[in-house]
Amino acid sequence: MWRSPSDQVIYLLRGDRCLRPLSAELVPVLLTKLHGFLQFAFPRLHQETTFPSTLPTLLHHTIQSILFLPPISTSTIPLFEFSIAMTTPSTTTQPDMAASPARTSTLLANLAAVTKSIATASTHSPTPTKPVRLVAVSKLKPASDVLALHKSPAAHFHFGENYLQELLEKSRLLPPTIKWHFIGGLQSNKCVTLARDVRGLWAVESVDTEKKATLLDKGRGERKPDAEELEAEAQAAETDKDADSRLRIYVQVNTSGEENKAGVEPAAAPALARHIREKCPRLKLQGVMTIGAIARSKATTTENENEDFVCLRETRDRIVSELGLTGADAELELSMGMSQDFEGAIALGSDQVRVGTTIFGDRPPKSEARVI
Repeated sequence: MWRSPSDQVIYLLRGDRCLRPLSAELVPVLLTKLHGFLQFAFPRLHQETTFPSTLPTLLHHTIQSILFLPPISTSTIPLFEFSIAMTTPSTTTQPDMAASPARTSTLLANLAAVTKSIATASTHSPTPTKPVRLVAVSKLKPASDVLALHKSPAAHFHFGENYLQELLEKSRLLPPTIKWHFIGGLQSNKCVTLARDVRGLWAVESVDTEKKATLLDKGRGERKPDAEELEAEAQAAETDKDADSRLRIYVQVNTSGEENKAGVEPAAAPALARHIREKCPRLKLQGVMTIGAIARSKATTTENENEDFVCLRETRDRIVSELGLTGADAELELSMGMSQDFEGAIALGSDQVRVGTTIFGDRPPKSEARVI
């Protein structure tokens, strides 16, 4: 329930997805811009069961500069699936973003167990005093799961997503203090949208071509953070010694040589790293990432070295050597290790592990997944 008029927001609904809320200060601006559109659309509300494709497209373009939304399809959209609703204190509540107590308890217990395992594995790391970052991979899980971990006393910050649309929606619903990692397959035509529109985007871990890096740099330059995001960034700058306005980039390396795996060949990684450092001023070369072969992952233990992890470490060292990096620039991170093999990855020097199923449980089919 909204507590005061200042809590009122307007939501743009598209299908079953609820996009970013607008603050009360923007309501008059939005209504002014929509006046002409509404005059045209409203006479047809009781005459049509669907809007022609031009109407939602016109509406979307009219307010795109305010909402920073991605393009929408021009196909016909059912009227009940494309509507504008102003919330009022007496009739509307915010989307229910709270996980159940039982679910919250399970998530927190799982996170604590993984954190403990990381701490134990770190004693075998080449740098045992250096903390290992945990990226909780929340793909295909509801936003309430993320919020339960982020707003808990544990206050987890780093979350990973594989799909752009899901990440866009979660970043608009959840606090801008979350540090999002995009870890999925990266398409060139999605790079600008990813870097420009995702609130709280901290890193992209799947860069494997110069073209993608260049487009991410372009998108970062077009970014227009909202007031909440700017406030979160200002707070981070005061408390985080590693705060940086640039978008962090990990070069994805195909360490297994599998044809169906994304990633640059190890020998080509230094050239891509050089391009990022020298041609993309809005990007920060954070490190290298690999997924590796499943068979090697299953066989990994703290004693049995994974060839993919060894290869990634050697690739990182080659980048440092060929680019002549020194000091802090030479401290490129290794992002390697997932639910099945993160302990073995840490033993080989991983700075960051990506764990999903062990924390969130089995994922639903993509067709059944819901953000809310």
